[in-house]
Amino acid sequence: QVQLVESGGGLVQPGEFLRLSCVASGSIFRDLVMGWYRQAPGKRREFVARMSSFGSTNYADIAKGRFTISRDNAKKTVNLEISSLKSEDTAVYYCHAENIRDRAEYWGQGTQVTVSA
Repeated sequence: QVQLVESGGGLVQPGEFLRLSCVASGSIFRDLVMGWYRQAPGKRREFVARMSSFGSTNYADIAKGRFTISRDNAKKTVNLEISSLKSEDTAVYYCHAENIRDRAEYWGQGTQVTVSA
């Protein structure tokens, strides 16, 4: 079983920078592909970015250019940095983990990001 705890959300103004973090516990971190999803009000949850323990990354088209995913395997942490925040980035951001050995998936509880002047 994997537990994921996000932090870093909040109310920010358009154009600002935000860094979300997610700490994982309960599993071998290097076996986990870590990622981020988001769900805006009234919309379906959508993929944002993911990163393997070897450092390979995938970004959704919505995330290319302003979003950066990173991970610290020693601290069992994955981060998502968002620059030049826009109102359309307002959403609950969820940390996601997939175990490469058994394909089990896990979700964090989510952290709210609100972009508003």
